[in-house]
This record gives sequence, structure tokens and C-alpha cells, in this order.
Amino acid sequence: MEFFIISMLNGLSYGLLLFMLSSGLTLIFSMMGVLNFAHASFYMLGAYIGYSISRFTGFWPALVLAPLAVGLLGALFERVFLRRVHKFGHVPELLITFGMSYVIIELVQLVWGRITLEFKPPASLQGPVFTLVNDGVKGISLLWGAAPADVCSAADAAVRVVCSPFPATRGFMMLVALVMLGAVWLLLTRTRIGLVIQASLTHPEAVQALGHNVPRVFMLVFGAGSALAGLAGVIGGSTFLTEPAMAAAVGSVIFVVVVVGGLGSLSGAFFASVLIGVLQTFAVAMDHSLVSLAQQWGLSLGPASLNNSYLKLTLAQVAPILPYLFLVLILIFRPRGLLGKREG
Repeated sequence: MEFFIISMLNGLSYGLLLFMLSSGLTLIFSMMGVLNFAHASFYMLGAYIGYSISRFTGFWPALVLAPLAVGLLGALFERVFLRRVHKFGHVPELLITFGMSYVIIELVQLVWGRITLEFKPPASLQGPVFTLVNDGVKGISLLWGAAPADVCSAADAAVRVVCSPFPATRGFMMLVALVMLGAVWLLLTRTRIGLVIQASLTHPEAVQALGHNVPRVFMLVFGAGSALAGLAGVIGGSTFLTEPAMAAAVGSVIFVVVVVGGLGSLSGAFFASVLIGVLQTFAVAMDHSLVSLAQQWGLSLGPASLNNSYLKLTLAQVAPILPYLFLVLILIFRPRGLLGKREG
């Protein structure tokens, strides 16, 4: 039971990290119609800038300042480069964001190097937020913080005690993602700014006639989406690794999330992020193949099946391709995505 609970929480935390990334990408696409291929690079940039700021001011100021810096860089990129090609259609927009992603990667390696940086979370986020204790006699119990050593060791050798700590960094990641979801939803649906942003997409001429600067609105939207990616970078970089490959590790997955959830749908991105995060985490944790499952169930397999390399593939080995397989199925049976309103 503790395996299921911890795996579910790990899957939710990973899925909510994907949502922090995909929410900015969804915001940019839904407001501007631009699929930003440099979005994962802004995520990486947030981690590196957060690392540099934290060395002088600590983690908590970096958590605020780094996303603001990435947001300003994103707004500058939209104003200087993206706006110039916007009138030529979507292909030039895709190409310029694709090129910018490589420019950012090269600049990061030039400034910070190619090695992994040690971006430590603050002391309050180090260690477990709680520990799940599975006692063979007392059952499952939850202890806040780290469990004492005597709790995780049974006096009787025949009694099995398993302690499963859940890192505080992952708990903080989940909290920030949920707060972000609520804040973005309230901004878009309950404020005048959100009304202007949504109207600028569907009726830009009318919004311009009412005295609003539509290009400036688009610049602010692109900057806000980049800032969300930077915030995810600070949290992801301090929780996992801060390295040049971190953009490539999540870059393709967030596009899967956006398409599966539905292009332009914030709620769809949230649902798809959680679904893919849980699916991939359980696949990695459950290291079974068809051959091993058949043997556990007492099914007899012939020599050809036992020697078949494809049947010996474990779920952990195929876990990296599961999101893309899910994407293919979605495109076949529901092209507009799970909660999307527009066709792919």
C-alpha cells in the first residue's frame, strides 16, 4: 500500500511540474496562437539564473527574482524578434523560436559551463515533509518529518517495517503548481486584464479600437508565459538537476501535454500533465515484463516466448515512450485533445 501512495505522490509531483511548464506554453498559444519551441529553454534559463541569484541572496529571493528576469527576457524576445515575423505566419514563428532555443542552450553553456551545478534547496525544504511507515503489525501510519530510527527498525526480526519518506521539495512543488493554477485561472476569468487578453486573441481590432495596445498585450502575455517557465525552472532545478540537458529532458514532453490536453486549454493541460506524470511514474516503478507477469500468474510459456526479447521488455524500459504513444492515440481518436475546443 505504501508503494502505491508514494508512487502516486511522486507521479502527481512530476505531473504538476509538467503543468507549471505547460501552463505557460498553453497561455502563450491560447492568447497568441504561437507554439513556442524555446519554452523549455526558458525553463532551463530560470534554473540557472535562480542558481546564480541564490548564491548572493538565498533561495527565497531567487524564487521571485529569477522568474521576473526570465519574464523580462521573454518579453524582450517577443518585442525584438517574434513581433517582426508575426505577420508572415506560423512557420516563421516556429522557426525563430526553434532557433532561439539553441541560442539559449549555447549561451547557458558559455556562461555557466557544461557541468551539473549544485542548486541546493533551502534548509526548510531539505529532508522529508512526511514519512509513511508500514509496520507489519500496526499497519500504515504517517509521521510528519523524518521518522526516528527506532520507528523504522523492528525489535522482532520477523516483523517487516518499511519507512518511505516523501521529499519536502516535491511537496513544495505540488503546492506552488496548485497556487499557480488558481492564480492563472482567476487572472483570466475574473479580472479586467484577463478579459482584455482573451478579447485580444479573438477580436484584436475591436480591442485596439477601445484604446488597448494589442501588441503590448501580446508582449506581456509572452513575458508572463516565460516567467511561469522560469518559476518551474527554479523549483525543478533545485529539486532535480541544474544542467544544460534539462531543457531537452522535458522539452518534447510538454508539447505532448499541450496537445493531449487540448491546444489552448489550461484545464486540459492540468489534466494531461497529471495523467502523464502518474502514468510514467508508475511505469518506472513497476519493473515487470510480460514474461515475468506470466510466470507470477502461473502461466506456462513456450521456449520461443521465453527467449523473445520484446516480451522481456519491462515497463520501466518502455516508460519514456508511453507519453508519445498516448499522444498518437489521442490524435487518432480525439484530435482536439481531451478538453480542447479547437482542432489540432
